[in-house]
Amino acid sequence: MTMDPAAPATVVAAPGHVTVPTGLTAAEVAERVAVGAVNATAARTSRTLGEILRANVFTFFNALLAALWVVAVLTGRWQNALFGGVIVANAAIGIVQELRAKRTLDRLAVLSAPRARPIRDGREGEVAVEDVVLDDLLVVQAGDQIPVDGPLRAGAGLSVDESLLTGEAEAVAKSPGDELLSGSVVLAGSGRMQATGVGEQAYAVRLAAEARAFTRTRSELQEGTNRILRWIAIGLLVVGPAVLWSQFRAEDNEDWRDTVTGTVGAMVGMVPEGLVLLTTLAFLVATVGLARRQVLVQELPAVEGLARVDVVCLDKTGTLTHGDVAFDHLVPLAGDPAPAAALTLLAVADGGNATARALAAAFPAVGVEQAACAVPFSSARKWSAVRTADGVTWVLGAPEMVLPAPDGAAERDARASADRLAAQGRRVLLLARSARPWTGDAAEPRLPAGLTPVTLVVLAERIREDAAEVLRYFTDQGVALKVISGDNPRTVGAVAAAVGVPGVTGAGDAVDARTLPEDPDELGAALESASVFGRVTPHQKRAMVRALRARGHVVAMTGDGVNDALALKDADVGVAMGNGAPATRAVAQLVLLDGRFAHLPHAVAEGRRVIANVERAANLFLVKNVYSLVLALATVVTLAAYPLEPVQLTLISTLTIGVPGFFLALAPNRRRYVPGFVGRVLRFSVPVGVVTAAAAYAGYAITRWLDPGAGVGGARTTATVVVVAVALWTLAVLARPLTAGKAVLLGAMAGLAMLALSLPTFREDVLLLRPTAPGLLLAAGLGAAGALLVEMVARIGARRPAGEQHRASVLRTMDLRPRPGPGRARSVDPDTATQERP
Repeated sequence: MTMDPAAPATVVAAPGHVTVPTGLTAAEVAERVAVGAVNATAARTSRTLGEILRANVFTFFNALLAALWVVAVLTGRWQNALFGGVIVANAAIGIVQELRAKRTLDRLAVLSAPRARPIRDGREGEVAVEDVVLDDLLVVQAGDQIPVDGPLRAGAGLSVDESLLTGEAEAVAKSPGDELLSGSVVLAGSGRMQATGVGEQAYAVRLAAEARAFTRTRSELQEGTNRILRWIAIGLLVVGPAVLWSQFRAEDNEDWRDTVTGTVGAMVGMVPEGLVLLTTLAFLVATVGLARRQVLVQELPAVEGLARVDVVCLDKTGTLTHGDVAFDHLVPLAGDPAPAAALTLLAVADGGNATARALAAAFPAVGVEQAACAVPFSSARKWSAVRTADGVTWVLGAPEMVLPAPDGAAERDARASADRLAAQGRRVLLLARSARPWTGDAAEPRLPAGLTPVTLVVLAERIREDAAEVLRYFTDQGVALKVISGDNPRTVGAVAAAVGVPGVTGAGDAVDARTLPEDPDELGAALESASVFGRVTPHQKRAMVRALRARGHVVAMTGDGVNDALALKDADVGVAMGNGAPATRAVAQLVLLDGRFAHLPHAVAEGRRVIANVERAANLFLVKNVYSLVLALATVVTLAAYPLEPVQLTLISTLTIGVPGFFLALAPNRRRYVPGFVGRVLRFSVPVGVVTAAAAYAGYAITRWLDPGAGVGGARTTATVVVVAVALWTLAVLARPLTAGKAVLLGAMAGLAMLALSLPTFREDVLLLRPTAPGLLLAAGLGAAGALLVEMVARIGARRPAGEQHRASVLRTMDLRPRPGPGRARSVDPDTATQERP
């Protein structure tokens, strides 16, 4: 959404204006909308129409092909200008496909878009962030990403993370009157703020873009493809003038038209006209396919990045278990009836998290006085507190945090009871009381002294039905799993064992994160040796991700809470649950809109398909570029006419690269990710291109020598047939393992090639081919020899170089193999282990 062009460029709040507690009236909202004082900050998930047109039309290679097309037209030989259709087709296909993807992504983005809660006419409502107006009174609570700038008008224990603004990840306490900035994240507490800086004044769009740019997903495919294109561009600038000079000197060229035609043919052959298109299409098709599964891709390279992941860090809540919790029962510790009023106060004072909502449903606030003061829950300290008017402090939190060092029998019994329940996979909280207030300030409150355990609060969590098989999929694919949770280690361990995390047989296998070292190297070593961690703070989650990446791992992080946002931002691929905190969704590259963890294997499969198929397409295109370059250099050295007409190159490209490459780039492919995209492509395409060029030039030269009467046209016919034969075999090699669909595709391309050679009028008037019996026999022999050499190159190239073998051995040494344990289930898709040639 953009600002109304007729609206003022900036709209600011009136100095000193304070919105009343009942918020704006409907008339006041309409008045502000009329003058453009709205928060136009909707984030874009795709390019604009103008950007799509520019990206697909105005490219270096399109400009080069257009210039060559004009030159070809000027020669008067319209056949050799048919390659101009490639420009139009590439641009049209790219534009249409991206527009279709844009519509899908923009529609899904609405489901993931952040919402705001303004108070208007005395009632709290919910609107899209861009519909917030100047002076709106907004309700903010833990997990929200603040969409506007403005002062806090009222609040209890509010603390925010301003790391997206300042780079400092420390919690900042906010009191009424303090300024809240757009892009910051509410870590704890709740309150009401007045929107005094909206739209461009709040810079919300820019801040969100910077947050995502900070974690921009690395794409080996895009980096490698861009590097190859730069090399090709340099080659064109160097070789092009030399070819033009040689064609003017070639005796086979009778006039300037032959010279220009030969030069155009050489240049067109060296242009990878469809490589960028197919790469983009592969990403877009994967993105749209995932969108149908309710997976919103916020950065296209994230699809590829997830396929490269070798470690997945999982948050227990919302990933292995359903994110919602429900009150189960109370376990009294002091023999007295459970203090329901205290639980009600705690729920009312801290309604921004799932636990408080579960307690509020079980202990409704009917006839209960409001607490005198409160400390909202924080994922860092893992407790909340209220103090009543009669001077009693109630604390609710993790048992080991509320009673970190029990020194009495009651305290030790309480901890033991909590541990027994946690070992069963239950979520347990401890309610304790004290006559003393807490100490410290709002940012860092400290527990009151003299806490007495009163009741254990047991909450129910449900393990996701598909969690076990999803984890089995990742284990079978050689991906290490790290369960990182802020809950009790024994609870986390019990859940991890139930869903079959490798190496975890029970609650005792979990590691208490409070015992982990702070040194990154030592932390990385600890992460390699264990799989389940409990009582992990938000900063530890971030440190864990960084430690794993420092050890060379590609890390994906899943999460749904605000405590996961920092780790998601630092991971190679952040995956947020659609029902999670807005701040988490803002920094993630992938959003599971329906919150189903089971979609991740499909995302990995899409990424692998993209990587393998783009590599296959790159091989096809670069083979043509290499043999075109070698033929061009041969003509420079021998001062001969270029062995192929532009229209003949168009035929070769269409039948052996363009059409089959399009289908193969979008076909299923389950090959696992192997690093070294550029090196592997060059190891295949360079020798195969040299073999193809050598066979083609031999056919051209031998025909000119043995059958001078056939002329240049006859020699070019021989070269064309040789290239078609060798290129079709190359296509067959790259299409392996062959399926029925691929076999039909290969047969169709070969059939069309034979049809083109068998139609006299089309063959001679359009393709400019002059076949003779000796020439076709020679082409058959050279084509067969070239195909045999291509097969040898492919078999030699299939052997992994030392570097890749070393990486494979390193992965094998990691403790990734599945181990027997409870909760094992069938793989999501056993066929995903099938290996395919790139």
